[in-house]
Amino acid sequence: MTLSIITVCYNSEKYIHTAIESVLKQDFTDYEYIIIDGKSTDKTVEIIQSYESAFNGRMKWISEPDKGLYDAMNKGIRMANGEVVGILNSDDFYNHPDCLSHIAEVFKNNEIDTCYADVQFVKPENLEKTIRYYSSAQFNPKKFRWGFMPAHPTFFVRRKYFEQYGYYKTDYEIAADFELLMRFLYTHKLNYKYLPVDFIKMRTGGKSTESLKSTYILNKEIVRACKENGVKTNLFLLGFKYFKK
Repeated sequence: MTLSIITVCYNSEKYIHTAIESVLKQDFTDYEYIIIDGKSTDKTVEIIQSYESAFNGRMKWISEPDKGLYDAMNKGIRMANGEVVGILNSDDFYNHPDCLSHIAEVFKNNEIDTCYADVQFVKPENLEKTIRYYSSAQFNPKKFRWGFMPAHPTFFVRRKYFEQYGYYKTDYEIAADFELLMRFLYTHKLNYKYLPVDFIKMRTGGKSTESLKSTYILNKEIVRACKENGVKTNLFLLGFKYFKK
């Protein structure tokens, strides 16, 4: 079984090497690594090119303008040949060398459609200090109503479901990942398996939490995603998730 790992980036020279090296360190090697660059103006493309030979033909990449993060993710998925797809953000990285081995083992079971795990949030200046641990253990699809979802950077799904149920919606600014997981897991009821492993380390400072304005946009889009998928919610209900955090 081939896994397709997709990283999208734009002017990511500061951190992308960490993401790339975490893929190279995996002990499972039946994968393809796809990098979609948005025509970076810094040294991102040079860094990508410097790793090509290390992947022995398992890396492919493009650098061209796109219509944003989710458009770039869709490009990568359409380029993918693997049976199972996962997204690795350019400033995140796999926390263990056996992460892809765990994923491959899960999908040996043909009854499993999707899986997800846990993430650690770390400060960019100290990758060894965990400031928050996000566990997906208690997730179930009913919790979408409250704004909860499994950790998207750990989410893997059989590629055929993008063709069946659609890709990331590019008219969302921040919450297209929430909407896609809701569409797959709640609306279309794909089955899922939780892995109690901290697969990913995420640097803090992502777009969804960079300002109060971003938080407001995120929650407005979550309300929209719920409405589009037949779930009743509102901004008041979504506010409770911050007390939970």
